[in-house]
Amino acid sequence: MNPEGKELRLAMLGMIEGNGHPYSWSAIINGFNPEAMAQCPYPAILSYLGKQRVEDVRVPGARVTHLWTDDAADAPKVAAASLIAHTVAKPEDVIGQVDAVIISTDDGDDHIRRVRPFIEAGLPVFVDKPMATNIADLRQFVQWHEAGSTILSTSGMRYAPEMRLNTEQQELVGDMRWITSFTCKTWERYGIHALEAVEPLLGPGFLTVQAHSDAGGDVMHLTHRCGVRVTIGALHDAYGSFGAVHLYGTKGQLPLRLTDTYSAFRGQLVAFIDMLRTGARPLPFEETVELMAVIIAGRRSREQNGAAIHISDILSETHS
Repeated sequence: MNPEGKELRLAMLGMIEGNGHPYSWSAIINGFNPEAMAQCPYPAILSYLGKQRVEDVRVPGARVTHLWTDDAADAPKVAAASLIAHTVAKPEDVIGQVDAVIISTDDGDDHIRRVRPFIEAGLPVFVDKPMATNIADLRQFVQWHEAGSTILSTSGMRYAPEMRLNTEQQELVGDMRWITSFTCKTWERYGIHALEAVEPLLGPGFLTVQAHSDAGGDVMHLTHRCGVRVTIGALHDAYGSFGAVHLYGTKGQLPLRLTDTYSAFRGQLVAFIDMLRTGARPLPFEETVELMAVIIAGRRSREQNGAAIHISDILSETHS
């Protein structure tokens, strides 16, 4: 925990193809230079940052002070755009210079090696979603957590205002019976967005996953202990439909759609910063482990030609 009044120093570490979080997340925390940000190669980031008043973009009490990118040529561009004072030659150089690190890459098979030096140094770590997409790596994260390490990993969809129902919407739907949720790209890399958009509506308790797959992507059918059926589509090229959720209930149906990416990401980052300040987690680590087990189960179902995979089996292997 860090006391009130002390500005938290954060390191933003890693940038891989298709993921511009070092630009966007750093800008949300630090503020940004509009002229330098105009050179950001991710149009979506320019779009949602451009909708904000520049003087309002900042998270008080924290600052991204250090940056490392996989391609060294990217670092000065990101630093100029997102007001980051220091770039480093290798990620480990931030140890001793910051209070926590953000691993800003979304490859769930490559997080252990990126995270390990900072866990071993005793630093709190935020890991971009998905935390781990294979059992061996998930097991390692569980062991680190049980040994007392501070680890948080979420999708911004958990914090999207559009995904939380008010009383009127709950009345409209009645008792939920079926939920569909959609993402572009792959199940491994982006399925957690579609999953974490709806999991807060149901709580933990997923039972099985069954994949229907072809070269264009996956449609995953999930069962939950509450009885609500969940269908998640992850179709590789359907970018325009990202963030679409539909609820079906005993009284009515309700479409939900992510429209405010900025607020979703800001809520996600503020939750981590608040956890550093207070020591209180925004959700139990076990809940994140279950979500990763769902992703792994979907992967396994695809490999087994659509077999129904039990989440309890994945969790048993993770804790063995």
